Amino acid sequence: MSYAEKVWLKQYPSTVPSTIDYPNVLLTQFLIDAARDFPKRDAVQFMGKKLTYEQLLEESYRFANSLKELGVKPQERVAIMLPNCPQAVIAYYGALFIGAVVVQTNPLYMERELEHQLTDSGSETIICLDLVLPKVQNVKSKTQLKRVIVTSIKDYLPFPKNVLYPLTLWKDGIKLTHEYDHDTHAFKRLITKALPTPVVPPEIDPIHDVALLQYTGGTTGLSKAAMLTHRNLIVNSIQASYWLYKVKRGTEKILGVLPFFHVYGMTVVMNYAMYQAATMILIPRFDCDMIMKTIVKERPTLFPGAPTMYVAIINHPNIQKYDLSSIDACVSGSAALPVEVQEKFEKLTGGRLIEGYGMTETSPVTHSNLVWDRVRSSTIGIPWPDTEARVVDSETGEELPVGEVGELQVRGPQVMKGYWNREDETAKVLTSDGWLSTGDIVRMDEEGYFFVMDRKKDMIIAGGYNIYPREVEEVLFEHPGIQEAAVVGVPHPYRGETVKAFIVLKPGIKLTEKELDQYCREKLAKYKIPRLYEFRDELPKTFVGKVLRRVLQEQEKKKYEEEIKEAN
Repeated sequence: MSYAEKVWLKQYPSTVPSTIDYPNVLLTQFLIDAARDFPKRDAVQFMGKKLTYEQLLEESYRFANSLKELGVKPQERVAIMLPNCPQAVIAYYGALFIGAVVVQTNPLYMERELEHQLTDSGSETIICLDLVLPKVQNVKSKTQLKRVIVTSIKDYLPFPKNVLYPLTLWKDGIKLTHEYDHDTHAFKRLITKALPTPVVPPEIDPIHDVALLQYTGGTTGLSKAAMLTHRNLIVNSIQASYWLYKVKRGTEKILGVLPFFHVYGMTVVMNYAMYQAATMILIPRFDCDMIMKTIVKERPTLFPGAPTMYVAIINHPNIQKYDLSSIDACVSGSAALPVEVQEKFEKLTGGRLIEGYGMTETSPVTHSNLVWDRVRSSTIGIPWPDTEARVVDSETGEELPVGEVGELQVRGPQVMKGYWNREDETAKVLTSDGWLSTGDIVRMDEEGYFFVMDRKKDMIIAGGYNIYPREVEEVLFEHPGIQEAAVVGVPHPYRGETVKAFIVLKPGIKLTEKELDQYCREKLAKYKIPRLYEFRDELPKTFVGKVLRRVLQEQEKKKYEEEIKEAN
């Protein structure tokens, strides 16, 4: 058996096709279709504010016409530096309507990161929150920025929240006293002045023209941008719709807590919602109490998230007070989903929580467990329609036999065009016939399910043995007293590296290193057992809840170097 046989197709339910006929349209067509078919349905709910699909389309047209009036041309890069709010959706589709290329930017970026992204992309326009305007102004002269469009959370809050919002900031010690220059424009004023005239898109090729520059995390240096075309983004949304085959268009509510400036939230919440004419319940940041209260009040049916979000919910001290039974399905991404978390969350909600897999370069999803059919825990599931996958030797590129461990390569219509202005970097990961090297170490079983062992760069080599942190973390998560765990390789004078576990305990729990060592000895081979443990109140994470092993490794390396220095 070879990967070319696509044995995973045997696992597909009859409702999921192996290949799909994708429309040759721009991404904006999703919004046009939803507004035509469900004009009065809520597209967005945000802290009491509601926008129907016809209102959202009108606001997006107004913003598109504003950009044209300001001189923004097709294929110009337009940066969006906003949390999840109506303005983020309006700016996104407004920019795409005039043929601009969206550059999603994290509002939490420091000035150095922001300057790099704006300079690298050549963005001439940015839409940002008033709270981050000082950062934008500080880097503007070092970039190609010509236009700054500023909005505030209160711009789309209902009365009286829009009046109380500035008072809340004042109580928190935040004063918004920015001076606007002639290149700075108020988002709301632009929208009000502009006409809602439908925008005829320019000559854009959905298959080849870029819709989005999505920057990678930059964990190995300065971040680089994946060029995602209209076709890439359309394909992944439609693939998701076939995978979630029980979802009925125009009926669902999606909890939008995954940030839109991350490719996962942008696709599985925003783009998918547009295609399905679903209602997006927008949450600007993850707050466990706010999330549970929102679920009780608004009754969302779909909740895409990250493992740490589900961990926080199942371990909330007052969880039994909340009715979360409206949740039908959750697709977890960005990090490994521990089996314990999956089982407890499903028991709590009565819905399904399944693990998927993807990356920025693939728009992002390539694999997932089946939502309403057979699930293989501890796997990322099987490839989506029109998606090929294989396991290769990362050194030689030679395809390995089924069952062996190697690097995952994927190919499909959701795979990026390449890296922006980085042909050398593109050539390193993307072959001429479309195979993308993911950098993840996996194996595929006889039924076509894929197991992620770990990131290639995260693998620990101790005493000549290969140790995959995810495997050790899975064992630690099974311990009833552990809330979170992260495992990394740390320097060791004899073994080269040794295994260290960072542990966050559940409230009120006490554990000793000796107790954990005994627990691991009963479940792991001797060479995989952590030699060191450190208890912490929290672990360093990205904005979507992915644990930053790199930060832990850097801290340990620095500590090790200081110890050697003192010893000498």
